Formats: sequence, C-alpha cells, structure tokens
Amino acid sequence: MPAACESVLEDIEDIVSAEDLRPHDRQFVRKNVFPKVRKRNSQKNVQTDDEPPSDSIIPGVQKIWIRTWGCSHNNSDGEYMAGQLAAYGYKITDNSAEADLWLLNSCTVKNPAEDHFRNSIKKAQEGKKKVVLAGCVPQAQPRQEYLKGLSIIGVQQIDRVVEVVEETIKGHSVRLLGQKKDNGKRLGGARLDLPKIRKNPLIEIISINTGCLNACTYCKTKHARGDLASYPIEELVDRAKQSFQEGVCEIWLTSEDTGAYGRDIGTDLPTLLWKLVEVIPEGAMLRLGMTNPPYILEHLEEMAKILNHPRVYAFLHIPVQSASDSVLMDMKREYCVADFKQVVDFLKEKVPGITIATDIICGFPGETDEDFLETMKLVELYRFPSLFINQFYPRPGTPAAKMPQVPAAVKKKRTKDLSQLFHSYNPYDHKVGERQRVLVTEESFDSNYYVAHNPFYEQVLVPKDPLLMGKMVEVNIYEAGKHFMKGQPVSDARVHTASITRPLAKGEVSGLTEEFRRAPQNGTNWKAQPSAEIPVKTQLSSWMAFQLPWQQEGGGLKILSVSLALLAVLVMFYYRGMKTEP
Repeated sequence: MPAACESVLEDIEDIVSAEDLRPHDRQFVRKNVFPKVRKRNSQKNVQTDDEPPSDSIIPGVQKIWIRTWGCSHNNSDGEYMAGQLAAYGYKITDNSAEADLWLLNSCTVKNPAEDHFRNSIKKAQEGKKKVVLAGCVPQAQPRQEYLKGLSIIGVQQIDRVVEVVEETIKGHSVRLLGQKKDNGKRLGGARLDLPKIRKNPLIEIISINTGCLNACTYCKTKHARGDLASYPIEELVDRAKQSFQEGVCEIWLTSEDTGAYGRDIGTDLPTLLWKLVEVIPEGAMLRLGMTNPPYILEHLEEMAKILNHPRVYAFLHIPVQSASDSVLMDMKREYCVADFKQVVDFLKEKVPGITIATDIICGFPGETDEDFLETMKLVELYRFPSLFINQFYPRPGTPAAKMPQVPAAVKKKRTKDLSQLFHSYNPYDHKVGERQRVLVTEESFDSNYYVAHNPFYEQVLVPKDPLLMGKMVEVNIYEAGKHFMKGQPVSDARVHTASITRPLAKGEVSGLTEEFRRAPQNGTNWKAQPSAEIPVKTQLSSWMAFQLPWQQEGGGLKILSVSLALLAVLVMFYYRGMKTEP
C-alpha cells in the first residue's frame, strides 16, 4: 500500500478543501484539481504493472452498515448520514457481516452505551472492516486511545459523511470535527433538507436546535453538542412540509433541550410550535421532545394552549433528576423542586389527561438517604406513567466524576427501590372500556401487534391489519398493562388518512431532488469519462472534483474548469513526451 494511504489526516480539508463555508453554499471540492500522471519508464517499450493505488477504488459501490445508539437527535443524524450515502450509490445493509464499512454513531450519556460502542469498534477491526465513527463520544473525546487511527465525523459535519466514508475506504484516516459558523456565529448544524433514510417512513425526526444553555456537572453531551444553536423557524417549517409530502404522519421535535429553542436567534418555542401546527394535515400528529423546567416556566400559558391542540400530543418530557434541592444544586440544574412541581401542576390543570414523563438519577455524588427519600415521595405523589430511571455513572471529564462518589452497592439498591416503586402501580387500569382515537405508526417488538398512540401519547396495541398502518382510527380499550393498552378498532368509526401522498418505502431515500432522481445512482457516474490518453486509475483518483447534487452551486462552471485543467495537463504531457523521444 502506498505511504499516503497509511497516514492519518487530522482533517478532511487536507484532501478535499481548504475552507468550510456556510451550509447553504459550502464547497466540497478542491479549487484546482490535477490528475496524477503515471511517469514513463526510462527504458523504451518497457511496461510496468504497478499495484493500483488506494485512490483507484471505485467510490459509491460498497456496502455500509450503520449502528446508532442514544437519543432521537442522534437517530436523526444517523438517518441523514444513511440518506446521503444511499443517494450517492452506497448500499445500506442490515447485515453487518456483509458490509465493507461500519458507521458507528455513538452516545456518551452513560458508560454502558460507550462500552457497546467500544466493543463494536473492536469487533469491526477483528472482522477487517473499515470503520467511521460518529456521534457524541468521538466528538467529546477524539483523542482517546481506542479511537486512535480511526476516521471520525463530528456531530455538526454529518453533511460531509460521503467524503469521510470515501477517504476511509481508500485507506485514509480522516477526522472532521469543526463547528459550523456564519459570520462567527455558531449554527445549528448541517442543513435540514439533506437526503435521509427514515428508520420509520411514517415518522420524521426534526432537530430544532443543538446544544443547550446549561452546564450540568454530570453531563458529557455538552462537551459534544456545545452551546445552544437553533435552526430558523422557516427552515423547520419547510422540513415539516417536505415530510408530509413524503407520506409522514407523525413528527417528533428533538434536541438536547427543546424548551431553550430560539433564545440565541431572538424567538422562542411557542412561536415555532404555532407555525408548525399550521402545516400539520388532518390525521397527523406532532410530539414535542424533552424540555428542562427553567425554560418551560416562562411559557406555561402558551404551552398549555399548544398541548391542547388536536394535532399535538398532550405529552411532555420534563426531567427532574432528583427531588432534593441540594442535589439539584450540585448538579447545577438551575431550578428547584418547587419549579418542577409548578410546571407539572399547572399543565395537569390546564391540559386534562396530559402525560408527563420524567428522568431520575439514583446515587448522584453527595446524595443522602434523606435526599433519595424525597425523590421516592415525588414519584409516589405524581405516579408518572413514564419514568426513566438511571443509576449514576461518572463520565470522564465531568465535574461530577471528581466528586466523592456514593458506594456502588448503595446506588444499585436505590435504583432497585425506585424501580420497585414505579412497577407497583398501573397507570392505565382505569382506561379499560374507553373509546380512544389512536394513530398507528409502527410494529411492536414481538411483531404480534401494531403500535399506536392516543392523544396523550400513551401506547395502544392494535391488531396487525395492514390497512391500519399510518391511519388514525378509533378503538375500544379492552386490556391494560404497565406500559400499554390494547384496543380493538371500532367497525363503524371513521378512518383518517393523514398522508397527502403514499409514504416512502422502507429504506427509500427522502429529500432527493428531481435532478438527482434522473441521475445514475452509482458513484462511478460522477467521474470524468475515460480517455485513451490517461490511465483509468488516474481518472478515478480525481472523482472528488465533482459534487453531489445537494452540494452543487454553479456546477457547470466547476466541471468546465476541471475539464480545462485536464486538457492542460494532457497538452503538457504530450509535449514532454515529444521532447524525450529520439
């Protein structure tokens, strides 16, 4: 293998470009591209059969396996990366064994998630697979020993995944971790109109902002996602419209803290939500993601009105983490338990039946038995139907990791005690016999039912009738469990079809322009045409002079300039050959 293929490049700009412009006019190609020319052998008529260099590999024909861990924001990033790679011609496969490259999209919230990520890297290397790493783990700590020599794409650079994958397949180790900025101001990330492959063709995940305004002492995600950066309202509304035009019937809004949306760009969450509900068709629904108590407090009246809207789920995820003010202070959560109770009590009064989900960390450093007892009392008081219980894990590099730790046995016992309390009550028993309106969007894990949600985003299992998928129907609830209800469709009820068009097939790429749909779907078709004057491996090495359709701006001029450059090299090569001949 040539020495160039063994080097580790700190940034893909070393290969591709000297600049990274704003998302809407970013250039992915080098300004002046000259092909490598094979030198003539000094002995006339002597041919050499050199091994083709790594950059002669045909791009866009390999199989790629993508694994994503973590939150819905991370899942959205994974969908965007899959879409761009598939649009360029790569085959996205569910079979890791047959893949040429593994794209591992990580989560840094807990130690177990990172352990799975690390083990997957090791397994890929043992299987001689090419590897590209993404997500919060390598973004937050790219210099960890087990990441050494591996390609990394940062959380704000997912629109350049094709380049990173291509260079990795050719043998380079590339790291692209920069932040996107416009006139010095940090942007939300990659543009929202990129191609993507939705994991569920009926559900669109939209990241409304990245980062947050807090500095929680236990949080590693802040190291990766950074400070708050929001997308403009018009871009988010456009993305929602596009989704509905592709058959989506449910939208999830996600971010590290949806309640903080817009504070950096002079707007707020209620303003965004009112704009979005204007474009939601009948029979479709919107689900709001996690929000921290401090920022929702300012908008309680407006949020209650929005959560009462018939096309918005009456559901809100508000992490409390602890019911002890002293623990919350050590966490730097910037609210007290009374603030959390005020939010919950107000919404329960103004939005009848609302589902409040919350998170709790057991065994945070300094948590006493009395602190934990207050948390148990809070859960007993509200009997949250959805409760995410997390045993505390110290994340490297966080302030909480340096605090005196609660013994492991104590953390484990508190986690168990809280789990037992949570499982001691059944939140849906009183709903048996009700008639509910539900939206059917997916299949259950055991494949025995379809999964639907009622207006409060409570899970309802319905029979596996293909005619129900993507539809809003009425059901009679006949059974209830801890996490679900079961419903039987009402035969005489009206069925709403939310989709204004046929949903995309599973694995189909969303967001492709008509120009790209007409173009061949194989990476080899974006190269210069073969010429008898230049070796094939030379032409293949210059494939990156051409942009993907969603990256093009003035593409015709760029192709013309590259063609002229190639012509100049041919002329120069011709005259040099003339001089060396006897």
